[in-house]
Amino acid sequence: MIDILISENIHGAQVDALVSRFKVVIQSDLWKDPALLAEKVKNCRAWIVRNQTPVNATLIDAAQELLVIGRAGVGLDNVDVQHAERAGIVVAYTPDQNAISVAEIAMGMMLSLARFLPAADADTKKGNWSRQRFLGTELYGKTLGIIGAGKIGYLTARRAMAFGMKVVAYDPFLSEDNILLSEVQAELVELEELLARADVVSCHLPATPQTAGLLNRARFMAMKPGALFINTSRGKVVVEEDLVQALKAGVVGGAALDVRSKEPPQMSELEALPNVLLTPHIAAFTREAQDRVTAAVCNDVARVLDGKPALNAVNRAMPKPRPRPRVTP
Repeated sequence: MIDILISENIHGAQVDALVSRFKVVIQSDLWKDPALLAEKVKNCRAWIVRNQTPVNATLIDAAQELLVIGRAGVGLDNVDVQHAERAGIVVAYTPDQNAISVAEIAMGMMLSLARFLPAADADTKKGNWSRQRFLGTELYGKTLGIIGAGKIGYLTARRAMAFGMKVVAYDPFLSEDNILLSEVQAELVELEELLARADVVSCHLPATPQTAGLLNRARFMAMKPGALFINTSRGKVVVEEDLVQALKAGVVGGAALDVRSKEPPQMSELEALPNVLLTPHIAAFTREAQDRVTAAVCNDVARVLDGKPALNAVNRAMPKPRPRPRVTP
């Protein structure tokens, strides 16, 4: 019997602390081998993953001893939470621990697009001194549109206020009197109004059936001409082919994407466009954020194994007894 299975690249002092107390198996590339993964989960009481391991119904059903799934991150699109709930398994995650890092990279992307920093850097390193070519624009006085005004959206808006930006937000789960929106003086509007008004659109949405393909041709073409688009949330909310066409048409003035519809992505027209900044899903990859994420998920897994409730449970804080399969004599 394994106490804890870690099927992705998760390391650090917090993991070492688990190893000192429990029987832990760490196989960073296990998620790449479905057959071996299915065999390993049969005999573990806890399972820690990032975003690569497909924690689906088949694997959950195979894991008859499983009490808790720890997701090191905020997104749950690779975890079948509803099936885990039906099986009585706790799903713990880290809803706020990487929010600052994501908000900071969103601001960095805004500045990079507004001031052509990647292109200016590359051109200057070629020996050029093309000052007139890189005439940028200020963020001061511009309107930032936040799509998804949760913790990361809120923290991005707070940082944008320091640049003198106005904030409009779209979030169907928030009301106009939401205290966090009030703190950043954000006006809650419908998505179409946000797209028409915002000079910069920053996307902070989870991947759900409702958000899949939300940013499509019609919505990109409805954006304020020349507006910048940033996505640090989930790639599946964007129809990439439609974004390419909007960029080519000049409706979208520039785009920065940290996430893609398929990761790692195939080479496409996005990589060839000069007004596009691409990064490999690194928004949450800072030392500080990863330390907080790892600490939180390891702490919750240990709590559940010790018979205590998880602090960051998305479905239930404690596992419920699971019926054992009948053994035919």
